[in-house]
Amino acid sequence: MPAEIRLFLCRSDNYGVLLHDPESGATASIDAPEAGPIEAALKATGWALTDILVTHHHADHTDGIKALKEKYKCRVVAPSAEADTIPAVDQTVREGDKVKVGTLSANVIETPGHTNGHITYWFHADSVAFVGDTLFSIGCGRVIEGTPGMMWRSLCKLRDLPDDTEIYCGHEYTAANIRFARTIEPDNAALAARETQAKQQVATGEPTIPTTIGEEKRANPFLRADLPEVAAGIGMAGKPAAQVFAEIRARKNKF
Repeated sequence: MPAEIRLFLCRSDNYGVLLHDPESGATASIDAPEAGPIEAALKATGWALTDILVTHHHADHTDGIKALKEKYKCRVVAPSAEADTIPAVDQTVREGDKVKVGTLSANVIETPGHTNGHITYWFHADSVAFVGDTLFSIGCGRVIEGTPGMMWRSLCKLRDLPDDTEIYCGHEYTAANIRFARTIEPDNAALAARETQAKQQVATGEPTIPTTIGEEKRANPFLRADLPEVAAGIGMAGKPAAQVFAEIRARKNKF
């Protein structure tokens, strides 16, 4: 049976996500930005929390873990490289490991850059990936602990996933990301179409995620740094893709 997903806002602009396996009844929270909205979503669905799958150690992704662990006795899965900075961890994982949520199975992909130990959970059979703060809709995470080269390699890993893979990221940043992306690729038709779609979604109070890998490949400048036209457009024709990416990220930081 296919996975069921419940998406909801936490804090100011974080997304909470519940992943439910209808066959076994298992339910995972992807990260735990804060306990209250997660508990409300569990109550609304009637699902029982069995797992928390953590992408990285930042507080806006982990602040709810202790309260949820105490109430639901759920398993906490976290990246091995960051386990010491994440509360109540039961299981650590790294590149190539698999994580089960009931009968659902995820491949762990290491995607460092935003933090040094950041990971992504890719549920291949359900065509969905939970990417935390590595990849955003029309954007990417700020490079805080890693290097631009590290982040570029992580984004390339995600870009290599099947085009129909649905992407759930950690924040609602799409509108701001589009405004910046238009400064990099003002003539990108796919980006213009995404802008129209996002404006409609925001106007009706809908989330702008999930997006898909295919959509991001066409419109997200951070995934397009190795295209000659993107490099030329920012005055970096012939430069290595990692350098082009670093320049785009630096411009976003100041935008």
